[in-house]
Amino acid sequence: MAKLAGLLNLLLVVSVVVGLAGYAAAQAEGLGPAASGGRIEENDVKNNIEVQQLGRYCVIEYNKSLQVRKHPENGPKRLSFSEVIKAEKQVVAGLKYYLTIKAAGSDGQIKTFDAELVINPPESFKKMLAFAPTTQN
Repeated sequence: MAKLAGLLNLLLVVSVVVGLAGYAAAQAEGLGPAASGGRIEENDVKNNIEVQQLGRYCVIEYNKSLQVRKHPENGPKRLSFSEVIKAEKQVVAGLKYYLTIKAAGSDGQIKTFDAELVINPPESFKKMLAFAPTTQN
């Protein structure tokens, strides 16, 4: 019984230490409210090179998903990246970005899209989770 109590105490201490380390890391990164899982808006998105690169990545991934070589009829659906106009990030197991992207269709018309992607910095892993036309104005 004493071993079980000792193990539970150890588990509790480790959990608290890990939680505090995560909070401290988020504070050191200047994430503030995002440390608790809330979204924070990125400032000066148009001049933020990292955010603009993430937007370009999302458009490239969308174009890849069309599989134009296998499905030539999807060619006209391809997009050309213009710019990210809004970005929010959220601390998850890494960082999750919510982007509003402007991209031109094959007809040259600029359209707005919402994209979600997650980045796990230690492994430099990024994955687009969603990409769709914006439903809000």
